[in-house]
Amino acid sequence: MKYRDLLNETIFTLLVNKARSALTILGIVIGIAAVIILIAVGEGTTATVTQNISALGSNLIVVVPGSTPGIVNQGLGTAQTLTMTDATVLQQQLQFVNGVSPELARHFQITYGTNNTNTNVIGANPIYTAVHNVTINNGSFFNQQQNNSLQRVAVVGPGVSQVLFGNPYAGVNKQIEINGVIFSVIGVTNIKGGSGVANPDNNIYIPLKTAQQYLFGQNQALSSISVSAINASSINLVEQEINNILLATNNITNPANADFQLINQSSIVASLSSTSQTLTVLLGSIAGISLLVAGIGIMNMMLTTVTERTREIGLRKAVGAKKKDISSQFLSEAVALTLIGGIAGILLGLIVIKILTVTHSVTVVTQWWSILIAFGVSMLIGIVFGYYPAQRAAKLKPIEALKYE
Repeated sequence: MKYRDLLNETIFTLLVNKARSALTILGIVIGIAAVIILIAVGEGTTATVTQNISALGSNLIVVVPGSTPGIVNQGLGTAQTLTMTDATVLQQQLQFVNGVSPELARHFQITYGTNNTNTNVIGANPIYTAVHNVTINNGSFFNQQQNNSLQRVAVVGPGVSQVLFGNPYAGVNKQIEINGVIFSVIGVTNIKGGSGVANPDNNIYIPLKTAQQYLFGQNQALSSISVSAINASSINLVEQEINNILLATNNITNPANADFQLINQSSIVASLSSTSQTLTVLLGSIAGISLLVAGIGIMNMMLTTVTERTREIGLRKAVGAKKKDISSQFLSEAVALTLIGGIAGILLGLIVIKILTVTHSVTVVTQWWSILIAFGVSMLIGIVFGYYPAQRAAKLKPIEALKYE
């Protein structure tokens, strides 16, 4: 059978059974679109998690106080064991770092006129901006002179600025109260993005010495010490140095008794990315099941078609049609169904992704390899699930087929 004749016969057969063909194609469309959309959502989740963690700083290692074994567990970061002495020693002895940032952090009530919010206030040194990749949109960050002179100045995140002043980048030169103490706003940071209590856009930054004087108390232990390694390859080395220095500084001979813990940003990113990628695979697999169901639907339709056209098959074989001609005809019909469904599914998936991107309801990252895989799988399904019905039709004996009622 010529290819043109085969194509014409395939189109004619599919158009004769419009409703059946449409329903079969619909299964492929839904399966392909689901694979593309769910993988895009999974990849978007991975990208968002990585971006949010990276926004906290580059190549970051955070030292937090931890409970000593044998004492009632106070929870990560709640023990009172990190001091300015620890931060000073790290500043003096650490190599391969961009900066060491001692920090005090606690939630306080913030008011401006009739507006108020309860948010995270961080007492820090000016090096904080370099360690945590904080940039200023309006105004400036406080300097070391302002820190040394205990000036009551504050830099607010755009989230706080929106709540207090009605504009994400307003507030410079305005007076706010932090736990009843008046501070002058001298700067507003750029938007970093994030969610929940860890969103850096909801932070307020004040000089560390000012924080100790007016809010936290002079003898308040540090909440954390953040260290920025010069590059990703030196993170593990810097982490080991921090551990050794703090053990020696605090006269801890047994590392198991360490009263501090280290949080490696790269490890967190890798762990969360791995989890997100596993979720992506899971979502893609669930969507792939719908493709399998669609393939079974194709086989069912083709088997029904073979049964309905038994006499036609017998007639064709009686006038000289070969097994190859019969099998090619039915196989081409199955492949045509998946081809049409695959193209329509890709278009539907891209349209839904575009809608999600425009509405910002879900973060999505389109992966072109997922489109190619989904389309390739759909074509494979057409061949695999169309092969058996095609072979069954080709093996029918002409006389038995002509007698079929």
